Amino acid sequence: MALAVNTEKRGGECAAGAPERGAGEKTVGKDKAEYRGVLVYAEQDRGKLKNVGYELLSAGRKLADALGQELAALVIGEDVAGLAPALIARGADKVYVVEGPEYGAYSTDGYAIAMEDVVGACRPSAVLIGATNDGRDLAPRVSCRLGTGLVADCIELGVDEETGLVAWTRPAFGGRILATALCPEHRPQMGTVRPRIFQRPEADAARTGQVIRVASKVQSGDIRTRLLETVQVCAAGCNLEEADVIVSGGRGLGGAEAFALLQNLADTLGGTVGASRAVVDAGWIPAVHQVGQTGKTVGPKIYFACGISGAVQHLAGMSSSDIIIAINKDPDAPIFKVADYGIVGDALEILPLLTAKIGKMLNR
Repeated sequence: MALAVNTEKRGGECAAGAPERGAGEKTVGKDKAEYRGVLVYAEQDRGKLKNVGYELLSAGRKLADALGQELAALVIGEDVAGLAPALIARGADKVYVVEGPEYGAYSTDGYAIAMEDVVGACRPSAVLIGATNDGRDLAPRVSCRLGTGLVADCIELGVDEETGLVAWTRPAFGGRILATALCPEHRPQMGTVRPRIFQRPEADAARTGQVIRVASKVQSGDIRTRLLETVQVCAAGCNLEEADVIVSGGRGLGGAEAFALLQNLADTLGGTVGASRAVVDAGWIPAVHQVGQTGKTVGPKIYFACGISGAVQHLAGMSSSDIIIAINKDPDAPIFKVADYGIVGDALEILPLLTAKIGKMLNR
């Protein structure tokens, strides 16, 4: 089921050229033909591109080809020009690079200014940003500065045949329906896209493209926050968005000590541990493990739901997983309606047996 909705804001016409920083002027009434191409924000961390950027290149390439326009990527950071060839190899025709020491750590102010300047200069018709922690912080700030709409948490992209606009599809009402949004008046059309929805494209070393360095316009007073210290609250395995296998637990496990069983299975499969909101609220596991509408949106190859009933808020964060395996005592638990495989029983008894069996098969 699809519901057509309009995410537009109303406002006056803005002056020609890039909008003044922070002015929030609207692009209604401008010549929309001036806006061409698809721009992908290629998120990086400490000089390493995140998978979501590659995935967005795959989606962006399809949109650009359907529109008969170019695909560009934007990378922001410190010493990140060397990342451009990888983006070109995976589909970008152009790569805009904004780099400098002021971008060494992500900041809302600095990165929003950089993206606003690039978008104002190159005038893309559509901008794709990953629905990651940083992306969800950055996208609304930039869309507000540009005076355009934003469709959040999309799971499908296409081109509307009647209008030629980008059709942004996202879950609504707790995942009960899918809503398709169009942005007919404002430019650029902007949206955030869930990680692990699109396949990462294969690299083609023969592809060529243009690398455009954009001078940083960030002043020292523009960034109102300063990074004092980075605290590692969990191991690298907490990166749920990048995981191929996630073993999640819910309140049905009975207590925090049961998460050791989930960790054993995750370690055996080379995956990571997730959790429902209920157990995070109970203090059984840190919030960085939370999957769901108010947590991380994931799409692994295999998702284990252990002792999770299947509330719509949790399903909204993991329903795009390739394979869902549910373990629950209650045969009528809603999770079984979306699971590809289900085991009715006590997860505390099943998990050790399952881990041992898989470990034997994998010689681990």
